[in-house]
Amino acid sequence: MDNDKTWYIKQAPKLGGAFHHFTNTSNETSALDTKTKELLKLSLACAFRCKHCTEAHIKKALEVGATKEEITEALLIVALEGAGTEACLG
Repeated sequence: MDNDKTWYIKQAPKLGGAFHHFTNTSNETSALDTKTKELLKLSLACAFRCKHCTEAHIKKALEVGATKEEITEALLIVALEGAGTEACLG
């Protein structure tokens, strides 16, 4: 069973376990549906420029019912907001 633990739980059991619990709790049914949550996660992954996370959240978004059009629009909005933010900082 120890081999099944996520790397961060192995390295920091107490804090990693709490983070894992928080992650699982955030995925539970709430005011936002699963598809919306996945599009938000995808948008943040893209904004932070994490290729692995972006690809994983595209796959997950498709699995939970997001269309390619919804994914594209979410990513274009992130690109637009990112460009606008850069202009404000400059």
